[in-house]
Amino acid sequence: MSAVRLLKSTPVLYVEAIEPCLPFWEARLGFARTAEVPGDAGLAFVILMRDGIEVMLQTHAALAADPHATGIAIGAGRSALFVEVADLDAVAAVLDEGEIVMPRHRTFYGAEEIGVREPGGHFVTFAQFGADAG
Repeated sequence: MSAVRLLKSTPVLYVEAIEPCLPFWEARLGFARTAEVPGDAGLAFVILMRDGIEVMLQTHAALAADPHATGIAIGAGRSALFVEVADLDAVAAVLDEGEIVMPRHRTFYGAEEIGVREPGGHFVTFAQFGADAG
């Protein structure tokens, strides 16, 4: 067994602008901003947290301006997040129909899921497991 001890993993979603993404994460899903860094044209970076789940948003411009990140080439590619939830009905109730890119369905592995594209263009799948799913 390795002596390396891992503590957590946090997704960093790279976006053109942070402000258009905040209503989705804060108002709809209830995340709280725990840190923010201003940039030349608005926010450059934020950390959002809820129920032990952390998500970071950083602008492409902030990444490009970071002299320590010259080896990181993040283009227009998008990430996909998978978030397990206790109540999929509660999540579905706060989603805008226009955001849904994967209709609610039962998976082959027993989860009830719904998928959305958040304002930064990334895909977020919300899933509920167990007998109460669906």
